[in-house]
Amino acid sequence: MIDPQAVPLSLYIHLPWCTRKCPYCDFNSHEGFTDSLQQPYVEALLADLDSQQAWWHDRPIHSIFIGGGTPSLFEGRWLGALLEGISIRANLSRDVEITLESNPGSAECDRFAGYHAAGVNRLSIGVQSFDDRALKTLGRIHSGDDARRALDMVAAAGFRRWNIDLMHGLPGQDAQSAASDLTEAVRRSAGHISWYQLTIERNTHFWSAPPVLPDESELESIQELGDAILADAGLHQYEVSAFSREGEESQHNLNYWRFGDYIGLGAGAHGKISLADGSIIRTQRTRAPSDYLAVTTSVPLSAPQGVTISPAEKITEFAMNTLRLKSGVPVTHFAQTTGTAIDQLIAAAETAVSRGWVEAPGKGQFVTTPLGYQFLDSVIETFL
Repeated sequence: MIDPQAVPLSLYIHLPWCTRKCPYCDFNSHEGFTDSLQQPYVEALLADLDSQQAWWHDRPIHSIFIGGGTPSLFEGRWLGALLEGISIRANLSRDVEITLESNPGSAECDRFAGYHAAGVNRLSIGVQSFDDRALKTLGRIHSGDDARRALDMVAAAGFRRWNIDLMHGLPGQDAQSAASDLTEAVRRSAGHISWYQLTIERNTHFWSAPPVLPDESELESIQELGDAILADAGLHQYEVSAFSREGEESQHNLNYWRFGDYIGLGAGAHGKISLADGSIIRTQRTRAPSDYLAVTTSVPLSAPQGVTISPAEKITEFAMNTLRLKSGVPVTHFAQTTGTAIDQLIAAAETAVSRGWVEAPGKGQFVTTPLGYQFLDSVIETFL
């Protein structure tokens, strides 16, 4: 059985609009935003939260992440109304982490102070690169100088915590240019950087018209040089693409990787909720913003249909998340979050353990070895 009160709970909110769809992006994002959408969408999100209340009741919410899309298209007053509505309905922990994704465009930067006043206490800035040529190739609408100004403005707006999103392995990029990008990000960071390689995903413009990317040798050089830069700056890798100073880790993302629960609100948002009967359900809202608005304005709004994951899926999903963490999780965490006996995890991990990719769970920690971390996709495949 699972004690839902013992499984940390987060809240993910999806604001699905962007000024322009980037050619590499496979997220649920849409063009066509207008200011008139702000109030009805905030009202829809709160109605959505109400509809799911029976599943989470009075469990405290430890983190909120507002992602997209480009959430910073919304004005601070509407995000304030959203957060106030959530605080009325939900039990927020005293130290709740509230993160907002933002782009470095000038219009968004002018709103930083309003976001801080609304209750947002952490930003995630989608810099991607400081190089104008790379930004143009990526279809970004900001410049390197826009990114620099944005990062200068974050602290001035009252924020003490922010993340810089940065890509590497970009078209035409070599190790030195990637290192230059990363060095600048380190200098301007508040102790957290998400540094990840550009990948070509289905259903994107780059999939149908792929750019020329660095070869494997250059990618290895970029990774090696970047790892050294981050380590020298005192930013430890705690997840595949997340690097931070001690204490600056993203609490929201840590909850995902520790197989915690999260309520999903907004167009296309996913959720995961543990129930007292030992089952775990996954939810997904309709993807198109217009359809989401149409559904959530119905009265009364029906609770979303959840899909119960099977016992085998519990093991697979637990491994897919927790093995991303450099430190792993205590073995006891498996029974706590899945309601499944530890011997089933030990049996499922047998192949990975025999190859030296995962430590034997009997040692008390479920964790990928340094060797396994180099081949994480292959490690996860052994649990499928």
